[in-house]
Amino acid sequence: MRVLYLTPTMNKMSVGEAYVAFKWAEALSEIVDLTVLTFHPSNPAHGQLAEQLPRAEVVTWPMPKFPKRLNRLVAMLKPNYPIYARHVRRWLAEARAEGRQFDLGHQIMPQAARYASPLQGAGFPYIIGPLGGSLSTPAAFQHEDAGSAQWFTALRKLDPLRFQYDPWLRRSYAQADMILGVAPYVEDVLGAIELKRFEVVLELGVDAVPPARPPRQGEGLRLLHVGRGVRTKGLRDVVRAMATLKDLPDITLTSAGEGPELAFCKAEAEKLGVADRITFEGQVPRARVEELYQTHDIFAFPSFREPAGNVLYEAMRNSLPVIAADRGGPAFIVDDTVGIKLPVTTPEALAAGVADAVRRLYHDPAERARLGQGARDKLEREGRWPTKAQHLTGLYRSIAAPVTAVPDQDMIG
Repeated sequence: MRVLYLTPTMNKMSVGEAYVAFKWAEALSEIVDLTVLTFHPSNPAHGQLAEQLPRAEVVTWPMPKFPKRLNRLVAMLKPNYPIYARHVRRWLAEARAEGRQFDLGHQIMPQAARYASPLQGAGFPYIIGPLGGSLSTPAAFQHEDAGSAQWFTALRKLDPLRFQYDPWLRRSYAQADMILGVAPYVEDVLGAIELKRFEVVLELGVDAVPPARPPRQGEGLRLLHVGRGVRTKGLRDVVRAMATLKDLPDITLTSAGEGPELAFCKAEAEKLGVADRITFEGQVPRARVEELYQTHDIFAFPSFREPAGNVLYEAMRNSLPVIAADRGGPAFIVDDTVGIKLPVTTPEALAAGVADAVRRLYHDPAERARLGQGARDKLEREGRWPTKAQHLTGLYRSIAAPVTAVPDQDMIG
């Protein structure tokens, strides 16, 4: 199959969307004829993408420059995307003039469901996704979320209006032959758009699953939370749960991650009298994060606005049972072979649910071992990149067709 692969950023030396896009491209390039359209890596030390991806044709354009102090804003709003889309449309017009043909196009990034695809009107079938995001903050949590969120995160509230009224976004999604979502909730989020076909494909994957790790030997129970320091990641709820577990003083919590929420969590720990049992490590190197996974017993991550959850895969890879919110991506990833899912209603109820789950696992080491093994087994079964690429190419085959349609000149010109 001749597949045109779209992603504004792609880099094996990076993190987040750029890294995920690279891993998908790397796995797909082994089994399809892949042409990638992307920007150059912004860091020259990361090298050339053609060297990173030798089995694919890689077409790149210069990455637009923005001040580093705006990194978080740029990551969310993606002001480089209109520039990228213009490059793609011009390239498509030139490729058509040269007689190049593709069986299908796949725009894999951006993951956020906010960007009209330049593949619309290209003259061959196309897929968008896996899309994620656009989850709202539950009403009972909004007053606390406002304290640690940056102002521009409020722009997410515009997403439902765009799904209803943005003609370019609606048309490119409605005309896609398939929309992929990171979890079933995405289909509901896009409910205002009549889609031809929706499939769930989690964007996460792993290269290898290490041998099963036996439960840690020793006294007490060590909880771990890894995530950016914002309210929606659920760290404050785990801190509050610790106060309910004062009768079990050998339960401790370690937090890895930096952000404005940490100040609130530290103050909460002091107020509740559990600060001596909680370690806030802040931002730590990747090697330290891996060490934390290997030296703790339970991954407590009740993030209630999580589109997918890369840290869940990291914890599961290390045979950790998971305590997660029954919402968004974690609701899809976590089942009863992996961990415990909690309903999201109020902050008080969520903290109480975390405490009850921890107490249950504290008193049942066999259950902890079963869930840890189940987490590893689920990744071995579903999460390896070659397995995921084979599944995706099966979806490709279901819509791919030789190019016979005449492209819409207004769309690609």
